[in-house]
Amino acid sequence: MKTERSIQQIIYGHIVNMGGMHVRQPLPSADIDYLDPFVLLHHHATVLPDDRDLRHAGVGAHPHRGFSPVTFLFRGSVRHRDSRLNDSTVHAGGVQWMNAGMGIVHSERPLSHEQELIQMWVNTPARHKMDPPAYHPLQKEETPTVTSGDGNVTVWVVTGELLGAQGPIPTLSPIISATLELKAGGQIYLPLPTTHNAFLYLLDGQLQFADGQTVKGKNFIVLTKDGEGITLEAVADTRVLLMTGEPIGEEIVAQGPFVMNSENQIMEAYRDFRMGKMGVLIEE
Repeated sequence: MKTERSIQQIIYGHIVNMGGMHVRQPLPSADIDYLDPFVLLHHHATVLPDDRDLRHAGVGAHPHRGFSPVTFLFRGSVRHRDSRLNDSTVHAGGVQWMNAGMGIVHSERPLSHEQELIQMWVNTPARHKMDPPAYHPLQKEETPTVTSGDGNVTVWVVTGELLGAQGPIPTLSPIISATLELKAGGQIYLPLPTTHNAFLYLLDGQLQFADGQTVKGKNFIVLTKDGEGITLEAVADTRVLLMTGEPIGEEIVAQGPFVMNSENQIMEAYRDFRMGKMGVLIEE
């Protein structure tokens, strides 16, 4: 018999101002500080004026160390460039997963005036924080897909194994990540590792859970570790990000663009960036 995970917490994604860019940020927030190994979630949707120069839109060159910044793209296109000479464009439905490791400088610029994305920060275990950086782009058509029996739910598996599909992007700790599109009336059961922390973020629409509870879009749903999976039924057409992860169980310090294990390591990261040890990215 399938056992259902219950809902532990529902957190609305209030809008915050990130240097002039307005994003929804349910994690971290006053309601939840950290969901090991998930550090941050930003949901950003914008339509830029037709006369906006896209070369200066988005996020310019900036550093990271000690975690994986991950971008799930739902609308538009984004160009990634970094100090390791990676230069790649990901389109709607695609993902770019970057293990920042010992340090990297990158930029993300839109190539379309309409854009919607979720950026996740995924913590890296201490033993891998100073690994060489790695960049993994994934287009929608390259992503393994599972369709529900009723044909009303589509699941794109990015990392880990879900519903018999294996996500192609490697991770530094056990993580399942997938995006889902559910048509109204669609239903699916998702088996989840019992030891993983897990959440759903609803970009829009409305879902009903096995206990009858309904949740609308723009909400971050933390699941209790009390079952083997979860049944979702769409009350309306709904887009969802699902992520689960084995807790790393280490203290973290997240400050600015770095996620490390101590204040001293954060200071070292700022020093190394200023000294050019994370490389240099010059955008034309």
